[in-house]
Amino acid sequence: MARYTGPVCKLCRREGVKLFLKGDKCMTKCTLERRNTRPGQHGTSRPRKASGYALQLREKQKVRRTYGVLERQFKKHFNTAARRPGKTSENLLQVLEMRLDNLVYRLGFADSRAQARQLVNHGHFAVNGRKTDIPSFIAKPNDVISVRERAKGLEYFKVRALLLAQKGVPAWLSLNIDEMSGRVLTLPSRTDLELPFEEQMVVELYQR
Repeated sequence: MARYTGPVCKLCRREGVKLFLKGDKCMTKCTLERRNTRPGQHGTSRPRKASGYALQLREKQKVRRTYGVLERQFKKHFNTAARRPGKTSENLLQVLEMRLDNLVYRLGFADSRAQARQLVNHGHFAVNGRKTDIPSFIAKPNDVISVRERAKGLEYFKVRALLLAQKGVPAWLSLNIDEMSGRVLTLPSRTDLELPFEEQMVVELYQR
């Protein structure tokens, strides 16, 4: 299955909630607020009552689309979370949040996860001083994510450095604007995250 390259606003309309796939643009220019119907010719018809399976499936799709993860990779992340001690639902969120593309987004180096994924793919970031161009790389506490020296001279990162001072970072991360780097202080908990889905329903779906 190829990565989705169509209008991301359609994904929000399909799920009926803002997934913030376009970053700050979702706050000022949101298609969902103008057309709160499912995409397609049947989007305005009266929806049927969803079954329990359908509700669980929709929550899984919200999680996948929020983080921009394909089905096979998402299942791999779920299996990793299931093997860890503790609640599988919280473990799953931690695995997804510790992806390199998500950390680049959370630190403010990109306006969306899709943009962060592109920046990582282009080799602009290093983890603990080592170039890392794999968006799905899973970081650990105390890892340092930094913009590579050769990339700091790009106009994009010069402008981004000025914008970072206006943005905050989550409590489980720290940001050094002067060095254009961030550190993972600890694994995030569910209370640290504001997300538009119920991850426990994803666990129930895979345990059916």
